[in-house]
Amino acid sequence: MKKIFVYFLMIILVFSCQSNKEDLNTATDKKENLVEIKDGIYTEWYPGKKHKKFQGAQDEKYQRDGKWVFFSEGGNELSITFYSHGLKDGFTIVKFPSGRMHYRGEYRNDTVVGLWTTYDENGKVTNEKDYGYKGK
Repeated sequence: MKKIFVYFLMIILVFSCQSNKEDLNTATDKKENLVEIKDGIYTEWYPGKKHKKFQGAQDEKYQRDGKWVFFSEGGNELSITFYSHGLKDGFTIVKFPSGRMHYRGEYRNDTVVGLWTTYDENGKVTNEKDYGYKGK
C-alpha cells in the first residue's frame, strides 16, 4: 500500500506543475525556447529539442484540457492523463521506462475514482484497489 501511495504522489507531483502564461519560456544557458504553444497545443521539449517532454491541449485560460502525454528523455511515452480545465478528469496510464504498464486508473474532478491497478515490470498485477465512483 505504501508503494502505491508513493507512486500516486510522484505522478501527482509530475502533473501538478501547471504552467501559466508568464512561465511559457524555459531557458538554458543558450536561452533555448523549450516551450511552444500552437493552435491550443502546449509542447515542452527536453534541452536540444530532440524529444518532447510534455504535450497536451490547453483551454482559453492556458489550463490543461484534454489528453496530456509525458515522455522520457529518449522519446518514449511514460504517461497519459486526461484533464478538464486544469483538473484531472478521465483515465490515466503510467508506464515503466521499458514501456510496460505500471499502473492505470481514473480521476473525476481531480479525485481518484474507480478501480486502480498496479503491475510489476513483468506485467503481473500486484495490486488492485477500488475507490468507488464519485459522479461529477
